[in-house]
Amino acid sequence: MFPNFEVLMDKTLVEYIEKSVIPMYDRFDAGHGREHVTAVVTEALRLAGFYDVDRDMIYAAAAYHDTGLSVDRKTHHLESGKIIREDRELRRWFTHEQIEVIAQAAEDHRASSDHEPRSIYGKIIAEADRQIIPESIILRTVQYGFKHYPELDKEGHWERTCQHMAEKYDVGGYLKLWIPESRNADGLTRLRDIIHDKNRLRTMFEAAYNETVGS
Repeated sequence: MFPNFEVLMDKTLVEYIEKSVIPMYDRFDAGHGREHVTAVVTEALRLAGFYDVDRDMIYAAAAYHDTGLSVDRKTHHLESGKIIREDRELRRWFTHEQIEVIAQAAEDHRASSDHEPRSIYGKIIAEADRQIIPESIILRTVQYGFKHYPELDKEGHWERTCQHMAEKYDVGGYLKLWIPESRNADGLTRLRDIIHDKNRLRTMFEAAYNETVGS
């Protein structure tokens, strides 16, 4: 699944996660599906190259980070931590202490978290999860709205998109960046420029809306 990194990781761990964990994402909404977890794992492993960290632990934390969506959306980050702690198979590769760090990293990944990630592992997973590509973020926002707010009409989705962009990504928003080696700073600057240009944001919303309707 990750040919550029597998050589650096325990192959039996990779086999287990690809078979038993990654398929869980096929049941989630479009913004948190298999494509999302693949991107998070890939970016987390890239960022791990800048730090003295255990790549197997990074891989596991990234792979499990959204599994809590299978239980509850609002507290999915905490549920992901529970899933990690309760997965006895992980004891084949990690100590109790390592599993706790992996669980905390999953718990700390959420952008709306009220505290800084407790370890470098949490910071890497949180940063990898950001994936600040303006086009993708706007599309995921619309897709999420369709799934969770089906009662909204087109203008309702537009208003929700504007509100979400301002609250999370604009200056003073709750999203925080943690790893200087990531590509997210440039992406966030680009996204803020779009947020401040309502005509451009509307054009990108229209494209995302039409893609979502047609999917």
